[in-house]
Amino acid sequence: MKILATDLDRTLLPNGSWPPDPGAIELFNELTEKHDVLVVYVTGRNLALTENAIKQFGVRYPDILCSDVGTSIRKYEDGKWHFDEGWVVKVKTESPRWDAMAIRDVVAEIDAIREQESEHQNQFKQSYYVDHEKKQQVLQQVDELVKGKFDEVIVYSFDSHDGKGLLDFLPASATKLTALEYVAEEFGAAKEDVVFCGDSGNDIFPLTAGFCGVLVRNADDQLVENVRQVMKQNPDLQVYFAEGGFNGLKGYYTSGVIEGAYHYGLFE
Repeated sequence: MKILATDLDRTLLPNGSWPPDPGAIELFNELTEKHDVLVVYVTGRNLALTENAIKQFGVRYPDILCSDVGTSIRKYEDGKWHFDEGWVVKVKTESPRWDAMAIRDVVAEIDAIREQESEHQNQFKQSYYVDHEKKQQVLQQVDELVKGKFDEVIVYSFDSHDGKGLLDFLPASATKLTALEYVAEEFGAAKEDVVFCGDSGNDIFPLTAGFCGVLVRNADDQLVENVRQVMKQNPDLQVYFAEGGFNGLKGYYTSGVIEGAYHYGLFE
């Protein structure tokens, strides 16, 4: 089983400030179908926003959708989404102290954060916008109030497109990484048979967990630096940095995903 997993915004989707290659999305759709690759979207988008992206950009429906930063998993079969209830049971079992509403109450006193809209929250995801200039102050307060009390992970990322800091509280067992591990295990795929592509801060964990990693050419500089630091500590990690120039593609967004997939032999 060959699995190609990718983040959406500014990774597969050309919605940043860099120039995309015309026809790259059509080529991605064609190659993944032709080579019988299981396609997994691992994204911060919820289901509705994912469907909006599919319609807006013309990317194919995935076989598996790990949405809401990995807190929800669905399969797409026969033109319908099927919610994975087994994932919910697994998360509740492995993170028994998780309590989204308790976290919400605890962080209510923190300045410089604003709760995201209701459609961006779920039972395993409590999310906020952050004044990026006050990031260090906010994260220090968050650590003091939350860290280690709710079986949680705290994920901060920066949306370079609109300048917002994004803060997600998730169960430690329900992240982009653990969702992708769950999918790989279900389909009997070893980590080296899974390619994961990303561009920003919350992609650091699956990129450095033993999968075959790909950073698209437009990846955040801070993410690139962090990944290189981890690779120095663990020389066995496989991470490919798209550079462009492959088959006339520039390496940004979808083109970087294609370049990385060829590098690891998913497309022969």
